[in-house]
Amino acid sequence: MNTTPSKTTNTDETAAAEDAAAKDVPVTSLEAVDSATASDDLGEQAARDDAADDGIADEDLESDPFEAARHGVGAGAAAVVSAALGVVALTGAWTGRVAAERETLIGQIKLSGGGSAAQQISEIYGDAWHATALVNGVFALLALLVGVVVLVRPAFGAPAGRPQPAWVRAVALAGVALGVLGVLISAGMYLDLFVSLPSAGTPAGG
Repeated sequence: MNTTPSKTTNTDETAAAEDAAAKDVPVTSLEAVDSATASDDLGEQAARDDAADDGIADEDLESDPFEAARHGVGAGAAAVVSAALGVVALTGAWTGRVAAERETLIGQIKLSGGGSAAQQISEIYGDAWHATALVNGVFALLALLVGVVVLVRPAFGAPAGRPQPAWVRAVALAGVALGVLGVLISAGMYLDLFVSLPSAGTPAGG
């Protein structure tokens, strides 16, 4: 029996299978390389995204010292002004002295031709006293208004990211208290509630 054709056929089939396997190996290797490269790219992109997200979060969490310093500057300045106006209303200002001296001068001019003692007291002393009380009352009213505006401003303005500093509220409350006290004292002075004007005594008969 001749077995040569069978061996040849088996050899050809084996060679064909090896060729097919050799052809499949590069394709599989290329697919594996592409998959690995894509995975690396995705990993790098994810790492960059995470880093970017972490950077944004850190920037949001970190407090800017300049922003913290600017926060509440306007309200704080207004609160200090309110307290200062309240102090001026209680202690008196140079504008009050100027107004009092002006009223005194006007009274002297009116009485240059003569006048009774009651007229002299009213024109020279009383008008100057009332002018001082009026000026102090204006300062007290300004202190009261500015302090109230500082306290109620957060309720009517745009919502702020941070609450109003405690020291601003404290100073504004002090300004409001001084303003109320100044208004009451000035009103009492102007209406002669605390100290009345001196009255001229009746001259003794001869």
